[in-house]
Amino acid sequence: MTEPADTPLAAQPPLPRFAVEVTPPDIAPWLAGNIGIPGFTSHAAPEPGPHVAVIGLTHGNELAGGVVLDHLLRSGLRPSRGRLTLGFANLAAFARFDPAHPTASRFLDEDLNRLWDTATLDGPRQSSELARARQIRPLIDTVDVLLDLHSMLWPSDPLILSGNTAKGRALALAIGTPPLVVADAGHVSGKRMIDYGRFADPAAAQVANLVEAGQHWQPDTVATTLASVAGLLRHLDMVAPHAALPPAPATPPARRYAQVTTAITASTASFAFVQSYRGGDVIARRNTLIALDGTAEIRTPHDDCLLVMPSLRPSRGHTAVRLAQLLPA
Repeated sequence: MTEPADTPLAAQPPLPRFAVEVTPPDIAPWLAGNIGIPGFTSHAAPEPGPHVAVIGLTHGNELAGGVVLDHLLRSGLRPSRGRLTLGFANLAAFARFDPAHPTASRFLDEDLNRLWDTATLDGPRQSSELARARQIRPLIDTVDVLLDLHSMLWPSDPLILSGNTAKGRALALAIGTPPLVVADAGHVSGKRMIDYGRFADPAAAQVANLVEAGQHWQPDTVATTLASVAGLLRHLDMVAPHAALPPAPATPPARRYAQVTTAITASTASFAFVQSYRGGDVIARRNTLIALDGTAEIRTPHDDCLLVMPSLRPSRGHTAVRLAQLLPA
């Protein structure tokens, strides 16, 4: 449990050099796809069931999801019921990934995971990512259960983002890995894929989760991503036991659930935390100073405040941290 002193800001350290300890996957065999959308491969079983889509590389430098999808495709994994679609989202950004500059290929023009509202998708604006979102949108419109695979730049406990619906929370808790489930409303800068259409409608059956499996470019993050996909498919009874999927843990970790109470968006270019927090840190006392945004103080709104994915170098207009309250799972 972290509880910093209420003191002036510590000096900001320079941006670290991030080690890339994961080999980018060779996705050339999957670029054509098999449903008319490049990068998307789909297989149906004779038995009826849901259409499940697992999406990776929504951000082109988040390799873990791409590694896992490549692994599953090479293994020949097939659903035992329903339809299973595996898709690599931002092919153009991933094609530019360079281990020497690993943060540079998150996207080309704009964040592909901030475009998922009807007004934006149907609007006149053009970009590389908007063109790709419009290309894959008809497929997403047919999906019953979506799992979007991500990782994080800064150190953090892995987690599942469930959105703000009860169905999203139930799915995330059932997946079980990562064991921390966080409910939130997303970003002011745009809607995520899990916020799109029926996924965010409490009255609709369709549901989506987003996995943040750990820090970018780390082998443990790949393992967590694969375990999360396996947990989803087991929960939905979509596949028989398969060598490509890890078994369920003998002793499942205790699940935790948190509701975001405040999303902090950086309003200045000088936003800075008072120390280098890690995602998952819990600040014991309400009204503890955690950051300055220009001259504005950012303080915890309640006791036992969970810091969700603090960005130690947030850009103006982007989410710097989400503050959450731990609740019974």
